Amino acid sequence: MTTEPRRLRNYINGEFRDAGDGRTTDVVNPATGEVYATAPLSRAADVDAAMKAAAAAFPAWRDTTPAERQKVLLKIADAFEERAEELIAVESENTGKPLGLTRTEEIPPMVDQIRFFAGAARMLDGRSAGEYMDGLTSFVRREPVGVCAQVAPWNYPMMMGVWKFAPALAAGNTVVLKPSDTTPASTVLMAEIIGSIAPKGVFNVVCGDRDTGRAMVEHPTPAMASITGSVRAGMEVAGSAAKDVKRVHLELGGKAPVIVFEDVDIAKAVETISVAGYFNAGQDCTAATRVLVHESIHDEFVAELARAAAGTKTGAADDDDVLYGPLNNAAQLERVSGFIERLPAHAKVETGGERVGDKGYFYAPTVVSGLRQDDEIIQNEVFGPVITVQPFTDEAQALAYANDVEYALASSVWTKDHARAMRLSRALDFGCVWINTHIALVAEMPHGGFKKSGYGKDLSSYGFDDYTRIKHVMTAIED
Repeated sequence: MTTEPRRLRNYINGEFRDAGDGRTTDVVNPATGEVYATAPLSRAADVDAAMKAAAAAFPAWRDTTPAERQKVLLKIADAFEERAEELIAVESENTGKPLGLTRTEEIPPMVDQIRFFAGAARMLDGRSAGEYMDGLTSFVRREPVGVCAQVAPWNYPMMMGVWKFAPALAAGNTVVLKPSDTTPASTVLMAEIIGSIAPKGVFNVVCGDRDTGRAMVEHPTPAMASITGSVRAGMEVAGSAAKDVKRVHLELGGKAPVIVFEDVDIAKAVETISVAGYFNAGQDCTAATRVLVHESIHDEFVAELARAAAGTKTGAADDDDVLYGPLNNAAQLERVSGFIERLPAHAKVETGGERVGDKGYFYAPTVVSGLRQDDEIIQNEVFGPVITVQPFTDEAQALAYANDVEYALASSVWTKDHARAMRLSRALDFGCVWINTHIALVAEMPHGGFKKSGYGKDLSSYGFDDYTRIKHVMTAIED
């Protein structure tokens, strides 16, 4: 007996719709490699309908009070919490992620982040009014930018969706959100939940592929384009948005250096670093994938890390012992495998380096040593459960190696020497520096990078500010 694939639909102006021309794409469960749903393959007409709905809803939503927007967002957070098990089940099928970890590591932060931005809605600030010229008073208005075209990635479909819509709605913008073509299911469920609370047209979802996202960015209506994705996609969005001077918010790739000095507790550091490298199958732009270890402890560290990796389990979503599930899709499995297959002769695979099973897209936790700074796997983002290890001789070399990549999103320093940690936190050219930890995030602190990791911030008041514009108002006060 075969089960008919579930039918996903766009959410536009408060109702679910198929693509205008009826075209669909198959959606595959990466844990099985089997089709479990179909989603609309939206084109220009569908994007236009969503943009018109968002534009029509914008004036009324813009003019709501911060307290009213806060109330809507708090209701959305409560609804996500109440329907958590539905979201978890759909996201697991969407991505293959372990059910238990999705329950503990994604739902609570998502709900907290929505509530944070609900509070931020009432904290719009600016300079106080004042007389900077005789007879004239100036003040500053902080306003929403308008309709926001947003594209979320496949590694965290639900959470990155929250990072997109929550600050945008809190600031008074309306949204057209496109999930990845490989992971649309949880975004469609979020639309159902949000649509039962927010006014129609305020939040819209359009499913589709790269051409759909391209049509969103090229559409004349959005005032802002926001994407979390690859460097290639970010560069294309920035170039396209420049044609009509749209604002752009880019959160792109990463290649996080993890600098481990000789004074650390090796076992404790390995425990945290291995989890931070393999969580979500390493499909995280902040993952601890590029470890730099002082030469005096290099061999011991590599051996300990290889043992930790060999003891790390990947597998079915309902297995409570697994740390991570499959890679997201067949192309990603091929990409990760390719990095290992192309390793230079001087590299050594300490453990892993192969696909796990013949069903789905599972890949073994992998440790690679013996690498040089200009090797492909050091310079380019793998986005898989692969940790590389390189030795360094001193602080200056560690810093030079760490900064010598095109990405600049996240990094960490592991040492008991406070002064050394402070020196490196200043010198590391990355948007985040963790000290004696890695991958932890909180709603109150900004997340975003430099260089080819993009620009703009997610989370925090800085992320909220990105979805606003500044207007100077000056009035004569003398007759």
